[in-house]
Amino acid sequence: MDLKELPAVLAIDGGNSKTDIALIAADGTVLATVRGPGSGAPNADTLAPLVAEVAAAAGLDGSAPLARHISACLANVDLPEEEEALSAQLAERPWAETSQVLNDTFALLRSGTHRPWGVAVVCGAGVNCVGVGPDGRTARFLALGHHTGDWGGGRWLGDEIMYSAMRAEDGRGPQTLLRERVPAYFGLKTVHDVAVAIHVGEVTDSQRTTLTRVLLEAADLGDAVATALVERQAEEVFLMARSALERLDLAGTDVEVVLGGGILATRHPLLTQGVEARLKQYAPAAVPCYADVPPVAGAALLGLDHLGAPGAALARLRECYRTEW
Repeated sequence: MDLKELPAVLAIDGGNSKTDIALIAADGTVLATVRGPGSGAPNADTLAPLVAEVAAAAGLDGSAPLARHISACLANVDLPEEEEALSAQLAERPWAETSQVLNDTFALLRSGTHRPWGVAVVCGAGVNCVGVGPDGRTARFLALGHHTGDWGGGRWLGDEIMYSAMRAEDGRGPQTLLRERVPAYFGLKTVHDVAVAIHVGEVTDSQRTTLTRVLLEAADLGDAVATALVERQAEEVFLMARSALERLDLAGTDVEVVLGGGILATRHPLLTQGVEARLKQYAPAAVPCYADVPPVAGAALLGLDHLGAPGAALARLRECYRTEW
């Protein structure tokens, strides 16, 4: 088959909790999409079954080229050299003529912006940020945890919530609604019981991450400890965005700043209004925004950008995801 007759993009968005793959036509039509499990260490082998599945869904022979270009945005691919290594792996497969691998923050950025440049901050299980300037320059963070200057995200907040609840229970810290609400969330009697359950593996790390729900509810009720944690998270999200804006000389422009990830996606007023107010004070022309299509659509848009697709194709792809997927 002539490459020009193939679908334009094999788009991949891979996270810790799920992996989305889509085949996109040159005019932006979504031909097929599949969802599979996440991967802590994505590679061509772990992606292969889902690629075969999306090919079958589109009526294509999985052994032949499936698309002109692969656009993959993946969590846990944090360094440029890791992106290049995985791109080389994908290039060895008969899936496409060309490939590009980026960290998944790039997918969020493109899914939320009307232009190929801007800033995106992810606050989900962890925190990360990326910026792309009109001139193609990028601003990135290692985002590997506390030792790389990070604060926040569900994993971090889960520990902070437990810390505050435990200290309220044993008298070392101020009283907080978290003292009662944390054990209730897990169906236990005391924070001590929760701590023991964590220690013996009855409460998993991923379950502890979901304590952010308890935190936001306590903040809604005016709890001072919970409110302070949410405000600190708003400050940290802003600081990442500010750093990217400064490094790319975008603070005085109408740059779009995409706020995404599971925690920011809740649109909790104390959190999002805290971020937006700080942004407005620092960069009045900046436009805070939230993606209305999933990150896999951002990966697909990056692929269409790479192929020089017209604006009509980009608009069609967004509309497909808004109305059909």
